[in-house]
Amino acid sequence: MPAIYGSALCASHSVNLLDEERRINDFIVKNKIISDFIAQGLHFKNKDFSGHQIYESSFTGSFFHNCIFNGAQMNLVFFDFSTFFSCEFNNVDFHFLSLGGVEIDNCKFDNSELIDINFGGANIIDTEFSNNNLYNCRFIESKISNTSFINCNVKRVNFYKSRQKDIVFKTSNTAEAIFEMDKL
Repeated sequence: MPAIYGSALCASHSVNLLDEERRINDFIVKNKIISDFIAQGLHFKNKDFSGHQIYESSFTGSFFHNCIFNGAQMNLVFFDFSTFFSCEFNNVDFHFLSLGGVEIDNCKFDNSELIDINFGGANIIDTEFSNNNLYNCRFIESKISNTSFINCNVKRVNFYKSRQKDIVFKTSNTAEAIFEMDKL
């Protein structure tokens, strides 16, 4: 695992992980534009990422609890194997994110651009996608349950080998989506 931004050590080898998390959180609060940033394996609770612009960065293996991302913009950011619990994503503009193997539980995505995002192997539970553009996203081999896609553009979205339970696609254009889903 790479070193945390501004440190010689990764999170798992940090002498005082709580101090590192405070330092990273302070940096994020003070800087609305972040690029080439490593914050892997850290915890973010009750943090407001609203209006942030994050580019070419990695939060792989991190935990986000009750965080707000309203109006955030991200491009080429890695969140693989991270957890998002009770987070809010309104009016976000996300392109080319990697969310492979993530846990997304009780989150809301609303009025957002979610373009070319990899949700491969994700476990998505009790989550709502409303009025989103999900063009060319991949949910390959994901587990999706108790989740709704309401009025979403799912053109070219790939659900190949995904397992689903209680999914709703109300008023979403599913005509060009790729479905091969199994029941959970």
